[in-house]
Amino acid sequence: MNSSIERSRNVPQLRFPEFKGEWEKKKLGEVAEISSGGTPSRTNPDYWNGNIPWVSTTLIDFNFIDKTEEYITEEGLKNSSAKLFPKGTLLMAMYGQGKTRGKVSILNIEASTNQACGAIITNNRILDSTFAFQNLAKRYDEIRDLSNQGGQENLSGAIIKGIEIFFPTLLEQTKIASFLTAVDEKLQALKKKKSLLEQYKKGVMQSLFLSEAEFSGLKDEQDVDDTNPKILKSSKSRFRQEDGSDFPAWGVKKLGEVCKIARSGGTPTSTNKSFYNGDIPFLSISDMTSQGKYLTHTSNHISKLGLENSSSWLVPANSLIYSMYASVGFVAINKIPIATSQAVLNLILQDEFDLEFMYYILVDFQKNIAQFITTGTQGNLNAQSVKNFELKMPSLPEQIKIASFLSSIDEKINQTQTQITQTETWKKGLLQKMFC
Repeated sequence: MNSSIERSRNVPQLRFPEFKGEWEKKKLGEVAEISSGGTPSRTNPDYWNGNIPWVSTTLIDFNFIDKTEEYITEEGLKNSSAKLFPKGTLLMAMYGQGKTRGKVSILNIEASTNQACGAIITNNRILDSTFAFQNLAKRYDEIRDLSNQGGQENLSGAIIKGIEIFFPTLLEQTKIASFLTAVDEKLQALKKKKSLLEQYKKGVMQSLFLSEAEFSGLKDEQDVDDTNPKILKSSKSRFRQEDGSDFPAWGVKKLGEVCKIARSGGTPTSTNKSFYNGDIPFLSISDMTSQGKYLTHTSNHISKLGLENSSSWLVPANSLIYSMYASVGFVAINKIPIATSQAVLNLILQDEFDLEFMYYILVDFQKNIAQFITTGTQGNLNAQSVKNFELKMPSLPEQIKIASFLSSIDEKINQTQTQITQTETWKKGLLQKMFC
């Protein structure tokens, strides 16, 4: 590609070298037919569960739509403002919750839509639909700002028709579209790989941490995980020792019994400025949910004075941090010393328990916490109920083996996510440079 910047504003910064000349500018309504769909009456069962795909804005997310969650009948299509749009139709969310408005997708199937979807059928002799899709995706923030102001900010057919679009010859359009589609296909492959790894991890954890009732319901010889023969679903010794023998039977321990310390934190008085903006990392729940398994930094800090004048304390690195309020049951491992609020329980383990294993068993235990949540305006846990969690515990060597195996899956998931992030960043840069 040629990365030189031509003087005309109607020429992109990054371009295939065989193409020259300025791009043409037109309003979208001049090179495409703009319309919208409709929703058959929900009260008439004859209009639904047919064989015509029906798209709502929840499916529009800068993607190619291959299937839908709902289907309507021919009768539903005829008795509503819904229309049947051909494959290759661009869909733009005209309104919707959150950041839905302004997102675009392209139909890979023939489908109908609801009235919140703007349908853009390009004149393919002038404007390639996939080129237009990539162009509009790049301009998402700009298009959102065009919304009508009011109780709910919306786009409209008239606004979409008025969007100006720069485009080159069809030959250059198709080359750009093919190149970016290849990038999208790489992204989809990476996302599928990540999803499969996450599903595999979920299955492994389900087999490793089966309840007593689930154990007894399995067949003795047939329930073996073929992807890893060392994991036996029908035995408490899911992993084998190096000599091929079973590990000892699992016991039961309360969470409080496996900890040297199990203590919540506290929050310095928010009105005292001298308690804040010091050099002691102070954890928030959003730090946990954004960082995942390992906590390496915090968004807030407190001072030594704030620590000394509250019930907060400095939790040493490599402790377990367990959320009792808000994202209830969320667990993480802090890789730096931190102070925390009363919203989390900080757990320092006894020496005979593996930190990584305890992380995974508490992650799995999330499926059970509903019974421990106190009733009130907001469902919370209390420290005593968390300490009373009964957990099935293997011997330390088996803990280490289980944790090592699950950590290896997590590492693959994280590596794949890194590739996804890098590819998305690369594509974002391409979009900025390849379009006017």
